[in-house]
Amino acid sequence: MTALIYCPFPDQEIAEEIGATLLDEELIGCINIGGPIRSFFAWDGERGEGTEVPSLLKANARLLDRAIARLERLHPYDAPAILG
Repeated sequence: MTALIYCPFPDQEIAEEIGATLLDEELIGCINIGGPIRSFFAWDGERGEGTEVPSLLKANARLLDRAIARLERLHPYDAPAILG
């Protein structure tokens, strides 16, 4: 069974690098990287805005927890939004 993981990245290059690592480690079977989206956010008591790149990662359901844990370690954000 396939499990889906949604995760935004700060840019396409980082999404590609992390996706390649997860593919090489056989934690995912595919990553779909979307085009830039605008983000408005509140972080550390301040409002901000920027662009992010949404991505959909596809993994074997048995590997979902491992894939998410590894993604959290690789992701450059302090608290990445990961939905899986």
